[in-house]
Amino acid sequence: MSISRRGARRSVRVLGVASASAALALGLAGQALACDIKDFSATAACDGGKGTITVKDIDRSGAEAEVTLFVKSLAGVETQAGQPQTVKGSSAGTLLTFQEDWKADTTYRIHVTANRGQVDADISPALTTPAKGCATESAPASTPPASTEPSPTPSRTDASPTPSASESTSTAPASAVPSDNAPSPAVGDSNLAETGANSNTGLIAGVAGALVVVGGGAVWFGMRRRGANGNS
Repeated sequence: MSISRRGARRSVRVLGVASASAALALGLAGQALACDIKDFSATAACDGGKGTITVKDIDRSGAEAEVTLFVKSLAGVETQAGQPQTVKGSSAGTLLTFQEDWKADTTYRIHVTANRGQVDADISPALTTPAKGCATESAPASTPPASTEPSPTPSRTDASPTPSASESTSTAPASAVPSDNAPSPAVGDSNLAETGANSNTGLIAGVAGALVVVGGGAVWFGMRRRGANGNS
């Protein structure tokens, strides 16, 4: 009888240990499948020039969760962004997208509630949007101001540059400009700088010839007169 009782006690102990192990395993499995705040993550992106915030739920239990966005201003004031949305997680991950036109370097607090309040926490860390926004419009290109400097004159290599009118006037020789105070040339001098109708050479030669004829006639007349006086 004692041996049989001992065997029975041992069997009970073995069954107890097995039951406890099974319960522990089931408890751990249940905890592994339970919804947890660590199953949620969030990212900020752009879609067609507009901002979006996407929440990913990898809860394998498939529990329904409510997600709410809160945005913080530069002054630290927090306001709710849009309406809360619900999501059911999956092992592959379920995505929940908020059409939120976020600004650059903006902080969002994302709150999750699930399992009838068993999960009531914020996704950590808080979401900070990228430093560049989603605006696609580019600023108009500024027109450069018109240059007030004159364009350079192309150099001439085949000939020397032609002096300008001002340079020609300023560098003209003084002798080319007539002067009222300049003395007139003598009658008998030859003006080599003048030609054509401006020369007095013909007039001077005519006067000289006439004087020669008159002088010769006077000499001839005087000699004839002296001869007549001598014969008388």
